[in-house]
Order: sequence, then structure tokens, then C-alpha cells
Amino acid sequence: MRWWPGSFTFGVLIIFIIAGTSILVPTANSVPQNLTEHSWIYSQGTTDDMRIYQSEAGFHGQKLVTGTRGTGTVSRSINAQVYGGFEDGYNEIWANEWGVFQNRPSRYSAPITHSELKNALCAKNYEVGSVYSEGYSNLVDLIKDTSVAQTDNNSVYSIHSEVEGTARVGARVQKGSSAVPIYVMSGAYSGYLNMRMSLESGNASLLTLPCP
Repeated sequence: MRWWPGSFTFGVLIIFIIAGTSILVPTANSVPQNLTEHSWIYSQGTTDDMRIYQSEAGFHGQKLVTGTRGTGTVSRSINAQVYGGFEDGYNEIWANEWGVFQNRPSRYSAPITHSELKNALCAKNYEVGSVYSEGYSNLVDLIKDTSVAQTDNNSVYSIHSEVEGTARVGARVQKGSSAVPIYVMSGAYSGYLNMRMSLESGNASLLTLPCP
């Protein structure tokens, strides 16, 4: 993804893609997959994150990319559902993004103190095809509550972190190397961040997670 040029300090980008891009795998097979996401962040500092949703590979199905980059204050929630690869040809993406974005870098971009204290977690479920990772560094304060529930049929990741420092998070849902990844997320945040996120994927019915 290429961000538009300019001497801005805060930017918001939402792109709905109706055709495949070079980052997609054109030879991926149709494999039944689903995903439910509820996420919310409140950030004061620098934000750089992106999400890619797709129901089918290549020039088929639906595509959606959303991202936020810049320095300022962000209060944003995302709720999304993705279905793809089913035998009857049914695929769908539903997403809602709500946010308040304020360009206040001089007020909220406090310098990050150097610290050797770090914290990281990575969870993978090879049967469902899901992975979630989080890492924190340059810590001034960190309060975190991460729950991971994984079986051969389902993955549920529930995250609530409040951090002053640098936070990096990422997730991917792809049921096998031959399938299309229906969800890819990465984010880097410096400053103050309050983040809540719930991801559910697998064979269980969707919409079982409450909004954060």
C-alpha cells in the first residue's frame, strides 16, 4: 500500500478494492473460512496500521483494505465479518469503521523514554489457520490482559492492552498454504495506546463475541 504524499501529520485511509492486487496469491484455492473481528483503539501519538480483508483470491470475491497513519489522537472502532471459499459460492464481507481523528501532535506526542523492558506474545493455531502476535518495547507503563482459546475447530483471541511506549500487533487468518488469507492485520503505535480487540475464526458460528 502506498500512502499519498504531503507534509501531513495525520492521515486516514479507507479503500474498497474490487479487483485483485499484486499482494494476493492468484493460485489460492477456495477453502471455507470465516472471521469475526471487534476492535477499538484510543491512541495519542503515532499510529501506523492496516487491515486487509478478502473473501476469495485474485479477481474473485470481495476485497477491503483500511488503514490509519499519522501523528495525533485517534478513537476508532472496527467491526467486521468475512465469509469465503464455501462450496455453494457464497462469500461476503461486512465491515463498519467509526472514528474520531484529531491532528494534535504537539500536545500528545510525548517523547518515549528508552527502556530495556519488553513484553511479547505469539499464538498460532495450525488446524484453523490463525495467528496473533503482540510485542511491547520502550515501556514506561504496560497493563495487558490477553486471552487465547484454541481448539482444532476454533480460535478466539481477546486482547486488552493499555501501554505508554511502543506497541506492535499483527494477525493473520489463512486456512492452509493453498488458501487465500481472508484477514491480514498489522499495527505499530508509539505514545499512549488503549487497545481492545477480539478475533474469532474457525468452524464455530459467528457473532458469539461481544463488542469490546
